Amino acid sequence: MRLNRSRLSLALSIFVTLLAGTVAHAQNDVALSVFGAFNSQTTYNLGFEHQDAADAVGALFEFRHIRSPLIGYEVTYSFSHANQVYSYAGVTPVGTLPGSFSTPVATDAHQITGDWIFSFPAGKFRPFALAGMGVLINRPVSGQGETTISTEPVYVYGAGLDWKLVPHIGLRFQYRGNINRAPNITPAFGSNGGFTHTAEPMVGAYFKF
Repeated sequence: MRLNRSRLSLALSIFVTLLAGTVAHAQNDVALSVFGAFNSQTTYNLGFEHQDAADAVGALFEFRHIRSPLIGYEVTYSFSHANQVYSYAGVTPVGTLPGSFSTPVATDAHQITGDWIFSFPAGKFRPFALAGMGVLINRPVSGQGETTISTEPVYVYGAGLDWKLVPHIGLRFQYRGNINRAPNITPAFGSNGGFTHTAEPMVGAYFKF
């Protein structure tokens, strides 16, 4: 019985020590990054019609909490212009002559996500990987007729590297990928509901507290 109690006390001591170490090394940070958004295209109506978002520059804000290499999370908000470009290449409505057109619809994209973070310290560097999901809101710019707000789930993945410059400030380099359905923002063109991918290489700075 004494032996079992000794083992139990030792196990509890080790657990408390590890827990205290984990809490002691936990960190919070906030970061602001700028990114380029590069979008894939979706095709519908027998391949004659296409929809994609014009490439753009945006900004990402992150609040990140890291407790251990396997226990980390972040909440993010990003904004960018995401003008939806509708194009057509095929026959005219009467079906005789070839025709084509390209029409943009001015749109702003707001994205909110919650992500899991895997990371580990390596000297002044902290490599990380992330995966999460959230919501993507495409809001047409006012003054355009026959448009509506589109809200779609978005799936996020990515990887990057934090580079500590001084104890509480550093640079963050990362790549994020977004997967979501093409937004349906105007009944004039509609949407095929196909999935589209946005690649977002970005660079920013973080402040740890």
